[in-house]
Amino acid sequence: MAQVRNKQVVLNNYVTGFPKPSDMKIVESTVILKLPASSNEVLLKNIYLSCDPYMRLVLTKDRTVGTGTYTLASPLTGYGVSKVLESGHPDYKKGDLVWGITTWEEYSLVHSSQIRFKIEHTDVPLSYYTGILGMPGMTAYAGFFEVGYPKKGENVFVSAASGPVGQLVGQFAKMTGCYVVGSAGSKEKWILLDPEYVEPRCDGGGRLT
Repeated sequence: MAQVRNKQVVLNNYVTGFPKPSDMKIVESTVILKLPASSNEVLLKNIYLSCDPYMRLVLTKDRTVGTGTYTLASPLTGYGVSKVLESGHPDYKKGDLVWGITTWEEYSLVHSSQIRFKIEHTDVPLSYYTGILGMPGMTAYAGFFEVGYPKKGENVFVSAASGPVGQLVGQFAKMTGCYVVGSAGSKEKWILLDPEYVEPRCDGGGRLT
């Protein structure tokens, strides 16, 4: 089978401060859309990629804790949704949809040790598996309900309330009957949370108006 082009997003420079477009670069490799005989790998077509806040930490040089760091000139990785094109693994067949850690490229060849979660419910937009039905949703649900044990009427403060996890925690808290206060780092983020937001001002006596 002929080779096809495979666009990839690679790390061009380690990031200092706020990420710049030049820190990443789009390159092209090639891939054969056919598995070798007796392979137990899975060939994927990547459909959705998620850019999550934690990724900023691993864009930094010499990070030695947690998830480590990305490698220069190598594709970025993050959570995403993919479709199985070919499979040599008994648990997956052509046409299956999966989600999990995904390389930022059009096509990925996944080893058996990197197998993802199979998507069983396809009656919702697949992009939900990069959000509420994926890692952010699981983080928000487990952290709020399995660790926080909220009760109706309690006060809940949500830091980074405009992020994917923070937005969900805020909604879970309101659904539970809690009084919710959130913080965010810019006016743009405040408006995202509340389009009718008006920035508070102080009167001459130091009182908020």
